[in-house]
Amino acid sequence: MTKYGHACVRIEDGDRVLVIDPGVFSEPEALVGATAVLVSHEHADHVDLDKLAAAREANPALTVHTYASLAAELGGGAVAVAPGELFEAAGFDVRAVGGEHAEIIDGLPGCPNLGFVVDDGIYHPGDSLFVPDQPVHTLLVPASGPWVKTGEVVAFARAVGPERAYPIHDINLSAHGMANFDGWLGDEDGIEYARIALGDSVDL
Repeated sequence: MTKYGHACVRIEDGDRVLVIDPGVFSEPEALVGATAVLVSHEHADHVDLDKLAAAREANPALTVHTYASLAAELGGGAVAVAPGELFEAAGFDVRAVGGEHAEIIDGLPGCPNLGFVVDDGIYHPGDSLFVPDQPVHTLLVPASGPWVKTGEVVAFARAVGPERAYPIHDINLSAHGMANFDGWLGDEDGIEYARIALGDSVDL
């Protein structure tokens, strides 16, 4: 798994290449050679329509999996999936979970959000703190955003109970903010926590 900007990760196994949430803060190379993309929701920090269109032009076989209304907006090659649905993307087994974006205030943003559990163990929640009802060995944990605070993230990580966790959704954090967040998660017993530098990879 390789970490790209903000909320984007790329999962590779041989010629299987799956990308999750390639938004405006992620690097274009995240999509090079990808065979499938998962998009949690419609916000630009999770889906860059121009980058996605270029990737689909380069590879017309590229599939994009997301919720029904966004799939309809994206058009050809987009596949609608629903919470609870198990499907295959780039040769990986994926389960869509959750369904709603976390509230910021006054019911906003009020849009759908899918989390994705890949190969029964790697969990990307998008913009939510939904706890899936299946074991998770690797949690991609949102570090920052107008809809979340650190205490909620710690409680979320405890509830999910992964073996390891890596931060995502961190574009708004300064170096000091990242260090502070890492301190809180790094103190959690039973969770192996580490930050992946941009463009670096870890074996899962």
